[in-house]
Amino acid sequence: MKIKVLTSIYEDNHLVEEKDMIEFKPDQDGVEMHVVNLYPQVTYQTFRGFGGALTEAAGYALSNLGEENYQKVVEAYFGKDGIGYCFIRTHIDSCDFSLGNYSAVEDEKDTQFKTFSLIRDEQYVQPLLKRAMKACENDVQIMLSPWSPPAFMKTNGKKNGGGKLKKEHYQTWANYICKYIEEYLACGFPVKMLSIQNEPKAVQTWDSCVFTAAEEKEFLEYYLKPALIKNNLEEIKIIIWDHNKERVFDRALEIIDDKTDSMVDGIGFHWYSGDHFEALNLVREMFPDKDLVFTEGSVEYSRFGASDVVANAEMYAHDMIGNLNAGMNVWLDWNIALDEKGGPNHVGNFCDAPVMCDAENNEVEFKLSFTYISHLSKYIKPGAKRIGFTKYTNKLEMTAFQNTDGTLAVVLLNTTEEEIPITIRMKENIVEITVKKHSIVSGIIEE
Repeated sequence: MKIKVLTSIYEDNHLVEEKDMIEFKPDQDGVEMHVVNLYPQVTYQTFRGFGGALTEAAGYALSNLGEENYQKVVEAYFGKDGIGYCFIRTHIDSCDFSLGNYSAVEDEKDTQFKTFSLIRDEQYVQPLLKRAMKACENDVQIMLSPWSPPAFMKTNGKKNGGGKLKKEHYQTWANYICKYIEEYLACGFPVKMLSIQNEPKAVQTWDSCVFTAAEEKEFLEYYLKPALIKNNLEEIKIIIWDHNKERVFDRALEIIDDKTDSMVDGIGFHWYSGDHFEALNLVREMFPDKDLVFTEGSVEYSRFGASDVVANAEMYAHDMIGNLNAGMNVWLDWNIALDEKGGPNHVGNFCDAPVMCDAENNEVEFKLSFTYISHLSKYIKPGAKRIGFTKYTNKLEMTAFQNTDGTLAVVLLNTTEEEIPITIRMKENIVEITVKKHSIVSGIIEE
């Protein structure tokens, strides 16, 4: 039995990567100190895959690069030598990371959608989707999420600023969503999941729409699910909530009952209100058959700076590890790429991304967060099962999975200022490694 150890450290303003192959040895002395135990016989959730959001902003930023760099970014995420992405989230109509507000139907009298048009998606979103699908060796799965219905369907009469879906347009909006899915499927895009509403609790300066739990449940039960069935789209998995973790358990309790249980396939969540890993544990315990889907996370410039690359990368790894250990099944980053300003964003809500594009100089910057994400996404494969482990210190964050090929992937994160020695112990064999300060380590174990 041997372990391939891959370490990434940011030192003197540049990335240092180390590789080592170490043989396990028998635990003859019964080691007790500095132990990390792995128990492949104890299994938890099956992980389905990693991915990111292909927004209009991402497509626009990439399209302004030269062809070589555009494709380089796509391959880095989705290609056979990339970091293993096979899930995609994109928006129904516009979101904040669009060039402006738009809807596929703008005419309030057109309830039959005769003027329905995906012309905006065809400019930047769909070309990026096609590239990702072509590059990916695994079957790509696409999730669609709406930020706001068309303005004429809302109580505030505009896409931005919250507002609610007018009751008389519940059916119209359900039919509209089905039309959007049908058009995407007709274009060859494998839509597999749908969240009912992005951030239904938030009144944003950009595209947003508020749903209470009761309203989301009513829309799901009496309008959306029946419309999907009527249009032969019943196989589309429905994701509720799609907002921060602090209320993910509450929302699940309020929406899922005997009538809606079969309609809800998963619960979506974001990271913006903090860890709340215990909330995911509660959902996993109460609703073991539902997928836990991380649908969005981003380093917002309104809260964090771009310069602290280590802290931003560690933010990603910390949340990913915590979510995985709490039962997460799918992980989707926000924008896979943005321009040098952190956009474009039609209301100035600029953010960092793992890949930043400088169109003027035709340059691409892969941030440290891209590397930290890769330590999980590249080695925890679709179909992997989380396994049992114990660790001797809370200074070390970790998770462990067994892939379908029998290999084990162990990810170790050290966010402290000190080196952490560990002895990995499995099946009465051990191996000793050191997790350096502010580093992330992936260990691939083969028997």
